[in-house]
This record gives sequence, C-alpha cells and structure tokens, in this order.
Amino acid sequence: MATRTRLYHNGILALEDFPAGDISDRLADPASVVWLDLCRPGSAELAMVGEEFDIHDLALENAAQHGQRPNLDHYRTHEFLTAYAVTVGPDGAELSTSEIAVFLTGQAMITVRKDDGFDIEDVVTRWDESPDLAGHGVAFLLHGLLDHLIDGHFAAVQQLDYSIEELEDLLFAAGRREIETVQRRAFALRKSLVRLRRVVLPMREVVNSLMRPGPPVITNSLVPYYQDVYDNVLRVTEWTESLRDMMASVMETNLSVQANRMNLIMKKVTSWAAIIAVPTAITGYFGQNLPYPGFGHQSGNIASTALIVAVSALLYLIFKRRDWL
Repeated sequence: MATRTRLYHNGILALEDFPAGDISDRLADPASVVWLDLCRPGSAELAMVGEEFDIHDLALENAAQHGQRPNLDHYRTHEFLTAYAVTVGPDGAELSTSEIAVFLTGQAMITVRKDDGFDIEDVVTRWDESPDLAGHGVAFLLHGLLDHLIDGHFAAVQQLDYSIEELEDLLFAAGRREIETVQRRAFALRKSLVRLRRVVLPMREVVNSLMRPGPPVITNSLVPYYQDVYDNVLRVTEWTESLRDMMASVMETNLSVQANRMNLIMKKVTSWAAIIAVPTAITGYFGQNLPYPGFGHQSGNIASTALIVAVSALLYLIFKRRDWL
C-alpha cells in the first residue's frame, strides 16, 4: 500500500510525507489541515483510518468495495464521496475508469484510490499551482481534486466526440473491411459512452449537494470556484447526452447504408439475371425438336446468335442508363 501525507498550517504547506501515525498529533492544532492518500489499502489500514478520524462503518465498507455509484453521503462527523477518474485509450474508443473514495472531516481529507489508474500527482500539482487558496483548508483540497476529475471527464468526452466524427467519415466508405471496422468501432464507442454516462451524470448531484446550505463543507469564498466546477459538470453531462444521440444516429445511418448497399447489389444481380435470361430463352426456343423458321439451316443459327447479341446489348444499355448496373 502506497501512502502520501501533507500538512497545511494556516494555509501554508508545512510538512509532506510524514508518517500516518503522527496525524493525531498534527491535528491537535486547530490551524492544521491534513491530507492522507491511500492506494489499494487493506482492511487494517481502513480500520486505522476509521479509528483515527471517527469514520462510520458504512462509509469504510463502501470505501473498501469496488463499483460504487458516484455519490455524496453525509454522516455526523464527516462526509463520504465517491467519484471516478476516466481516460480514453490510444484507439480513441476504449474508456478506462479509476474509482476513488474521499473522506472529508473538518481538518482532514482522506483519499482512497482503489487502483493505480488515477495519478494523484496531477492533483498535487494543481494544489501547488494555487497556494493562495490553501487557507480554505479541506474545501481547497477537495476543489483541486474535483476540478481535476471533471477536467478528465471533459477531455474524455471530447476525445470520444472526435472518434465519433471519424466514424461518420467511415460510414460511406466502400468495401467489406471498412464495414467491419465501422461496426466494431461503433460498438466500442457506444459501450464507452454508456460507461461515461454512468460516471458523469451522478456528479451533477454530488457537486450540487456540496453547495447546498448545511454543514460548511466549502467556505463562502470558494463558492464561485465550486460553481465553475458545477458548470463544467453540466457541460460534460449535456455533451455526453448529445453524443448518445449522435451514436444512435450513426447506428441508424449504418443500417440504412447497409440496406442501400444490399438493394444496389440485388438490383445489379437482378439486371444481370435478366440479361442472362435472354440467351437462355432464345437458345431454348431454337433448341426445339419441332420445325421453325431456319430449322436445320445455317441461317437459323445466325439469326438466333444475332438475336441474343442484340437483345442482350439492348437490355444492358437500358439498365446502365437507369443506373442498375
């Protein structure tokens, strides 16, 4: 288990990477704020956190489990938040998620990362870039984390949008290989959009709950910053919903293109069948054992051959003019 710690005193970074066992002593000073980060902790580490910060058993249980819905739970002494970081793979279609649980107390923020997919260093860098806000304590730490997560959601939905546009360009490409590529990519993008929607939509209620009147999770001075995060959440949510509509349109268009191509193939096959039917009918007629004009003479063979060529050529020209061939 990897552990990171930070101590802010009167809004100034005072200590970093100190032992987690010293947290109680550090928090004895009301002017101190602590951040503790745990990556893939075991039950013993979570139990220590629960003892140290008076965390409710249900919150600890949810932090230990995977696949929690993004949510904000209120307890007597703390808040418990679940959120996800998302990334889009190099192919532009595969979405990866990384779950993170957060405990919020008056003087501490504890982050529990359930895998290595979420790089906490990016959040630390964001904190270091805004030292003037560090005096707001836990609200400052939480804002940096949420801002980073929502920016990741925004980047992911933007990348998926580019991928859908590329898919639209492939829709009308001819060839069996392109058709299979469109179908596979459309399925992957649709799957990623469903996963992204499950992560993004609940975040609207999470951020909104943080801004509601009640226990002061955030200070009044940081309300505009959280409002900016909330606006970005709404933008990502609306963008995700519009991409779902685009994907539905792409799927319908793909089916229409497939149907049109099938109709074109059937039209060509039918036209060639009609042309082939002409010599079949003529040779069948001249192949009778009954006397007919030119029966038993070379003129009959010449007449039947000329008739086959003339009628077949006429049908070919007619079908070609009507774009059936």
